[in-house]
Amino acid sequence: MNIKKLLKLCPTFGLLLGFCPALAVTTALVNALGMGVAFTFVLVFSNFFVSLLRRIIPPEIRIPLFIIVVVTFVTIVDMLLSGFMPELYQALGIFVPLIVVNCIILGRAEAFAYKNTVWASIKDGLLNGFWFTVGLSLLAVARELLGAGTLLGQPVWAADFTPLLIFVLPPGGFLLLGFILAYLNEDAGV
Repeated sequence: MNIKKLLKLCPTFGLLLGFCPALAVTTALVNALGMGVAFTFVLVFSNFFVSLLRRIIPPEIRIPLFIIVVVTFVTIVDMLLSGFMPELYQALGIFVPLIVVNCIILGRAEAFAYKNTVWASIKDGLLNGFWFTVGLSLLAVARELLGAGTLLGQPVWAADFTPLLIFVLPPGGFLLLGFILAYLNEDAGV
């Protein structure tokens, strides 16, 4: 499998979903990994409970119930980060609570977990969470290396390296994401 096909498995690159955290928290790799783990936790446990309860959830109220399930796990993640990782909690800020309205999580609950077994839903959550984390991490590595000259906070380049500060600012995230999307779609003829 080639690199383009692998990268398109990431929901941000393949489905163009999850842009908000992808642009907001990828200024440092540690932030991207933290968001990826938080996202994966919420996705796996939301999928698990939606699938577990799928036969007793009435179709006409399924979306509000999905949101309640997701909110529960986002609250757990928010409290765990606040209590045990206050620096990461500060760095991720409002973007942890915003996991509640992430299209990927609600979409997976609706399109997959509500229609499949518990084990299949757990695997789906793990795979989608993994690829989302890969996408965030790819953006973060490039942004941190170019914008700060570090990786995981440790200097990487020679002392005379001048960081390209635009890459740790929102426009740099948009530019980098645009470059990645252009690379992935260069043979699409668009």
